[in-house]
Amino acid sequence: MKKTLLASVIPAMLFSNAGSATELYADEVNTFSVGGHISAGLVGSEQGDTGVNSVSPRINFAATRDLGNGFTADALVEWSVNMEGGEQALSTRLGYLGLTHDSYGEMVVGTQWAPTYDINGLADIPIAFANENLYNSDMGKLATGRADDMLSYRNSFSLSSDMAINIGVAAQGAQSTDTDDYDARYQAALSLNFSAFTIGATYNAGDVQYQSENRKENATVTKVAAKYGTYGQGLYVAAIYGESEFAYRPGSDTVYAESSDIEALIAYAFENSLNISLNYEEMKDDIEKHTLLNQTALQVEYNFAPNVIGYAGYQVDLGTDLSNKKDNMWMIGARVFL
Repeated sequence: MKKTLLASVIPAMLFSNAGSATELYADEVNTFSVGGHISAGLVGSEQGDTGVNSVSPRINFAATRDLGNGFTADALVEWSVNMEGGEQALSTRLGYLGLTHDSYGEMVVGTQWAPTYDINGLADIPIAFANENLYNSDMGKLATGRADDMLSYRNSFSLSSDMAINIGVAAQGAQSTDTDDYDARYQAALSLNFSAFTIGATYNAGDVQYQSENRKENATVTKVAAKYGTYGQGLYVAAIYGESEFAYRPGSDTVYAESSDIEALIAYAFENSLNISLNYEEMKDDIEKHTLLNQTALQVEYNFAPNVIGYAGYQVDLGTDLSNKKDNMWMIGARVFL
């Protein structure tokens, strides 16, 4: 298994860093690069004023070392950049050490994109509006996207010239916050690539002591997904369906016992790099049969230069059972890769 094949198995890393690293040093053994991006623009909504905003600006440093016999060691640290000023200029997004082998796969330890996200992140790609439900306040502890203090393993097994099976497994030790205690968590992801298609499934589980509700529950996330194409290269289509138990908590208190979600994305990139996309997201409380989140967005992205992307989007709030108010939003800005 070549490292380039492994990268295609990890869309979270691929999408977040593609084209955003500048190699500062390289010899026959070592490499060192700096990457990230600064994204800024304007945002407005029906319920709020127009203002300046940023979209996940970040800076990262990466290094690799060829250990011989097919082994490569790599390290990455990445920080969120505070564009609004203040004492805290940077906060940690990623920080890990990895060991990769041509055949044996990749082992990573630290704060990283979780194997779960290899599946449930297939529609979480456009710059302006994407999958809001993935980013709970305790995302890092539940490991639905980025994961804190995780040990993971990924590998890809080629079945033919255009078919491969991808696996990912991971574990986290017990963690605590000011309000909740998380027991050890485990997850697995499995997908099949064939031609331009990918289908996959993932499962994520572990007990959580929710202090705000004074109960301990097994918080689980199960998702299945399928996609066609490569985002930014012609037609791209992705769809995800998920079910969660005691794992969806959009605020700081309410934890939903049973919830389900749907995410879908269709995009088309023209040869001049103009990329038009339409995405949809829905979240439901399966106990009370309430719609918790329901929105769709039309977006455009355009590469003005290899490292400069302009973006604009309009998100329509389709309404929920929790509020009578709808809050349509728009966003326009630019992303410059470092």
